[in-house]
Amino acid sequence: MTKTNSTSLKELNAALDKAVTQRFPAAVTLRRHLHQHPELAFQEHETGNVIATELKALGYDVKTGVGRTGVVGTLRNGNGPVIAVRSDMDALPVTEETGLPFASRNPGVMHACGHDSHMASVANTAAVLAELRDHWQGTVRFIFQPSEEEPPGGAIEMIADGVLRDPDVDMIFGLHVDPWIPTGKVGVKDGPMMAQVDDFDVEVTGQSGHGARPHLGNDAIYITSQVIDALQSIASRRIDPLEAVVVTLGTINGGTARNVLSGSVSLRGTLRTLNAKTSKSAKTLIEKIARGTARAHGGDASVQFHAGYPALNNKTEANNIFRSVIRETLGRKAIVELTEPMMGGEDFAYFLQNVPGAMMRVGVSNKSVGSTYAWHHPRFTIDEEALSIAIRVMAGTVIRALSGEDGRP
Repeated sequence: MTKTNSTSLKELNAALDKAVTQRFPAAVTLRRHLHQHPELAFQEHETGNVIATELKALGYDVKTGVGRTGVVGTLRNGNGPVIAVRSDMDALPVTEETGLPFASRNPGVMHACGHDSHMASVANTAAVLAELRDHWQGTVRFIFQPSEEEPPGGAIEMIADGVLRDPDVDMIFGLHVDPWIPTGKVGVKDGPMMAQVDDFDVEVTGQSGHGARPHLGNDAIYITSQVIDALQSIASRRIDPLEAVVVTLGTINGGTARNVLSGSVSLRGTLRTLNAKTSKSAKTLIEKIARGTARAHGGDASVQFHAGYPALNNKTEANNIFRSVIRETLGRKAIVELTEPMMGGEDFAYFLQNVPGAMMRVGVSNKSVGSTYAWHHPRFTIDEEALSIAIRVMAGTVIRALSGEDGRP
């Protein structure tokens, strides 16, 4: 691996610090604009226009409509590796309650997961790299992806549209803000960081009848109660306790009147695991248990699974570049080694199935600015000081990766 001498590294870091400081106000402005104008999955038309305009002004070769509403900016600067950075773009169907002066102007839609911050950080990382092109060689590609919040997601559509080709991407990086990590710190984790997601529907059928004569019908609500209870045995009794698995039933819909036995009930749920083997076993059990329990009570059940996200697996060599840059920029204590994966899903995982890379978690928690609420909460917000940290670490990481360094001391 190519190693940078101490003099050139010092000059590079000084140049990065200066460029990031200069870009910080623009990052805040962009984040607030995007926050005011959130758009749902595959509806990110104005969001995409804003990002495309930013990238074109920086001299990037810009493509729009990638993966339907995605935007891609590429900057070639001589021979060298091809390094990509990805940001998600979509908002959530959440009514904002932050009271911020730049709160959402779109009723019932909110950037409640930080994607506005991701876009602002990544777009301004692109600006820093364009400004400092004398310090690196190769190709950088910035991927702004739609529909992270709505499976099957936008990543697979962008990949199908060739976002990782022509030229082929050698390594990819992503980021996510984290309200559980204090501002000034950055979380990294090798291997599985987020879960595989398999959403499913269960349709339980019985026989409608009069509520006063239940013996002449077959109450689908009662059958469903038994199915729900039995499905919880998957995590507690049917899967190796050393394997992470979550079975959650989030909605239930059935019945027409208080005195009528329901003839059918619909359930919607989600399965979370950390590897394909456990997912396969749990999906088989969901089908067998739902059907078997319903039939044991004289009814029936069918299960339909929907395409979800694979587990997000970070490569150590990519994380080591993150670690090296965080250590040089913020100090060793700023690195938060995340010991446990999260059972939430993230379709950045699709990119990592095709190209080595990693996602970092940027701390945004700060009680003094109210940034302590969980993702998807109507009062979710960030400490905007974290934007400069995200830009600085990501820009330094991309330049380090372009130089061929692996981040090891």
